[in-house]
Amino acid sequence: MILVRTATIHDLPAMTVIYNDIIANTTAVYDYEPHTMEMREKWFATKQEQGFPIFVAEEDKLIVGFSSFGTFRAWAGFKNTVENSIYVAAEHRGKGIGKLLLPPLIEAAKELKLHAIVAGIDATNNISIELHKKFGFIEVAHFKEVGYKFDRWLDLVFLELIV
Repeated sequence: MILVRTATIHDLPAMTVIYNDIIANTTAVYDYEPHTMEMREKWFATKQEQGFPIFVAEEDKLIVGFSSFGTFRAWAGFKNTVENSIYVAAEHRGKGIGKLLLPPLIEAAKELKLHAIVAGIDATNNISIELHKKFGFIEVAHFKEVGYKFDRWLDLVFLELIV
């Protein structure tokens, strides 16, 4: 059974392993270098300071995925819009974990009286695009060749949900 709960600082080592695997092996994050625990601790503290949620999916006491949202853009006029992220450990993909991690983000956005959630997704990540669409997100932009990773140009799709 998979339990979704609010993340704690003790979940950071497992979350860092998941995130670094995604950096190394996927185009879900357009970053090249793995994150250190110090970087992830700062990320966690920033989420807490901003009042933004972080959820983990746990199966048999093992963290198998996590989700959060953060500032969409740094200017005051964007304060009611956030950008979400969902990450699932490679060996646990295809189990519906993303379907469990997205609803708490939507509910948290409503509770925080936010207006919109944006999802920036690599255009080849059809599973994530379809997941978001199942929860009411609609595609609002397709940016051609704005990212570069694994020796190729990458397109980025933006989906949006008005909450």
